[in-house]
Amino acid sequence: MATETGYLGRLPSAFMTPGSSSFTEFLASYAPELLPGRRTPPQQAVTTEAPHGTTIVAVVFRDGVVMAGDRRATMGNVIAQRDIEKVYPADDYSCIGIAGSAGMALEIVRLFQVELEHYEKIEGNPLSLDGKANKLAQMIRANLGMAMQGLAVVPLFAGYDLDRNEGRIFSYDVTGGRYEEHSFHSVGSGSLFARGALKKLYREGLSTEEAILACVHALYDAADDDSATGSPDLTRKIYPVVAAVTADGFRRISDEETGQIVQRVVDARMIEPNGPKAPLS
Repeated sequence: MATETGYLGRLPSAFMTPGSSSFTEFLASYAPELLPGRRTPPQQAVTTEAPHGTTIVAVVFRDGVVMAGDRRATMGNVIAQRDIEKVYPADDYSCIGIAGSAGMALEIVRLFQVELEHYEKIEGNPLSLDGKANKLAQMIRANLGMAMQGLAVVPLFAGYDLDRNEGRIFSYDVTGGRYEEHSFHSVGSGSLFARGALKKLYREGLSTEEAILACVHALYDAADDDSATGSPDLTRKIYPVVAAVTADGFRRISDEETGQIVQRVVDARMIEPNGPKAPLS
């Protein structure tokens, strides 16, 4: 295919010109129509026509941070998908969970992953965790036009801060506002119920297994009160997606390990349907 230089097999000059280490800025100058936020907004507000992801939770524990998400996507009162994945690695030391319009969210996640990888290759060093959180805020802000039409993306971002040697959690609003959360947080339609559960279950110094258990209990409580949040499906072996980020990097918890914890939660709920109770002091 001939390029703008008139020669065969050569990259366009834009690819050879030194510039910013930001892939998003490069794309905005070379092919802006490919950016999620540059798409033509729908003529009327979108409500139930597009699949939406629901509840994501994150918990800081002694070695880093755990993030988990249920597997249900909905279109109004219809279950659009039972096994959607909502938790993804952003890079080696961070993860992102999606809530809101599923299609737009997945596009932003993929662009965010490329952005972080591109920056590291150009600069020779990865962005700091704060830098990653700020970059994601810019991407969400660029999607504001779509958000106003009903295609909102509200992710949850978390990672291991190599400078501070601790796990950290960041939440956002549809305008791109960035907020650091402490200890735990949740987003999505069932977040109110999940956060209430985590208030009772969280304590400092949780182990990895305890943090995962708290997340699964929180998602179970969210599904108990929010129809858009999917509960664990033991018959189909569909369990929450759970990931841990520590000094050793991102690790997705295997379905086998998650399934064992889910079974513990379900067995406990057979005895106490409302879940574990925090002791009164």
